[in-house]
Amino acid sequence: MHSPPLSPAPGTPPPRLQLTGITKRYPAVVANSGVSLTVQPGEIHAVLGENGAGKSTLMKIIYGSVKPDEGSVFFNGQAVQVRNPQEARALGIAMVFQHFSLFDTLTVAENVWLGLDKSLTLAEVTQRITAKATEYGLDIDPLRPVHTLSVGEMQRVEIIRALLTNPKVLILDEPTSVLTPQAVEKLFVVLRQLASEGCSILYISHKLHEIRALCTACTVLRGGKVTGVCNPAEESNASLSRLMIGAEPPALTHHTVQTGATVLRVEGLSLQRVDQFGVDLMDLAFEVKAGEVVGIAGVSGNGQKELLYALSGEDRRAAPASIQVAGRDAGRMGPGQRRALGLHFVPEERLGRGAVPTMGLAHNLLLTRTSEVGPGGWIQVGALQKHAQALIDRFNVKAGGPDAPAKSLSGGNLQKFIVGREIDANPTLLIVSQPTWGVDVGAAAQIRGSILALRDAGCAVLVVSEELDELFEICDRLHVVAKGHLSPSVARADATVERIGEWMSGLWHADVQAHLSRGVAADLYAQASAHSYTDMPAGLSANLSASQAQPSGAEEAGHV
Repeated sequence: MHSPPLSPAPGTPPPRLQLTGITKRYPAVVANSGVSLTVQPGEIHAVLGENGAGKSTLMKIIYGSVKPDEGSVFFNGQAVQVRNPQEARALGIAMVFQHFSLFDTLTVAENVWLGLDKSLTLAEVTQRITAKATEYGLDIDPLRPVHTLSVGEMQRVEIIRALLTNPKVLILDEPTSVLTPQAVEKLFVVLRQLASEGCSILYISHKLHEIRALCTACTVLRGGKVTGVCNPAEESNASLSRLMIGAEPPALTHHTVQTGATVLRVEGLSLQRVDQFGVDLMDLAFEVKAGEVVGIAGVSGNGQKELLYALSGEDRRAAPASIQVAGRDAGRMGPGQRRALGLHFVPEERLGRGAVPTMGLAHNLLLTRTSEVGPGGWIQVGALQKHAQALIDRFNVKAGGPDAPAKSLSGGNLQKFIVGREIDANPTLLIVSQPTWGVDVGAAAQIRGSILALRDAGCAVLVVSEELDELFEICDRLHVVAKGHLSPSVARADATVERIGEWMSGLWHADVQAHLSRGVAADLYAQASAHSYTDMPAGLSANLSASQAQPSGAEEAGHV
């Protein structure tokens, strides 16, 4: 073991966490090379870097799920060897992963219970989850099976599980990827409170404005090495980008194009939830024309999953005419039939739906492409590998070649490959869910630029995302989904973060907006963020109940 390179001044506490010379090698790549990191008690410390820079590997080393080849870890000034997550949790280290570690068939409470002291009963853990969820505004039902949760709801489970351990070091990997602006602010309040109580927070995010607003220190990684340490509050987005990727991401060119024929038409789409925890789709109607990008915003768990299943063909219960693709009734068509009409789809879940984890990238092409399948079903392996390598090169995917298993890629690099796979198919209609979730600024700009180029070539694009900045950057028009209802369309030029944030709570009804614009807003919106419409003042409640035109989804506002 090495000695700590820095000794605290007399009378001052030692660093909460200190890494020296951490190196981790894999067969195809050196993930970390001589990395040093110091985190003080009560510090919110950002770890910044592009996809594949070694951030996640470094965090897994701290958490004990990966063993370093070289280097030392010090906790409160004492050398430690964290051999597994159980030992990490015993020290007071908790982690919320970007890719969740939850058992689908178990309930929320059972999943949380697995990682806690078994002296607690399941009933006691259930009570603690409810109390912690209430304390921090993390809305979740502890009795729900995990497989019924949206990605955003799974994230809430992971955060609650971490908080229940009363951590001294909390590691958060892309914690705001599926949160509304209001929920992000609420999470920041929680994190600042934890930091004020002495908890050290390691914060991984590609959202530079968040890092600048929240973090008090930042370590930047590039190619597995530390390239800089700074105070992000004193930096700009441009200077942080230069530290991270060596340059500023290219500016997107977004110009108005002439739209063509309607490629996707949804009319009167109503579907009952498949399970008791799902969301009913209520008379959805919208269209996407050739040469435009239409966005759908919303708090996770408000019907996005159900809508995407219906559009992709995984749920074929819709009336045939309620979904039309290229003028054909497609409500009862399967995914293959819809692909034949030019519809290609990028799901939210990368591993398991977007790609088979154990299969190589080349064979993952076969999920949606058949150009390398010859007569009799024989796979032309050479051509398939060549095709995969071309995609790797075109979209700058960091991988160990076309045969690299999908699970071996970082989240951002796998996303680039999946998006690239579908864009490469030259679709007439592309539906993308969370296109840049967990993707660094350079890769995000590349993906968004590819989407805009596809639009400019005449493709119709539908983007479902909780990332408002992304929607504002690439969309021509926006809708909002809340409680299974869809808002009217609003042009990008007329959309603001505040307006869309209100609509995410179901507050797009004209009567509500009129009240908001007259200054009644502050009180009413605060109440709507925590209660249903029935709890509102009588005048507003009457307007809503009389019309019944839109959902009472306000209880979702402000929750993670």
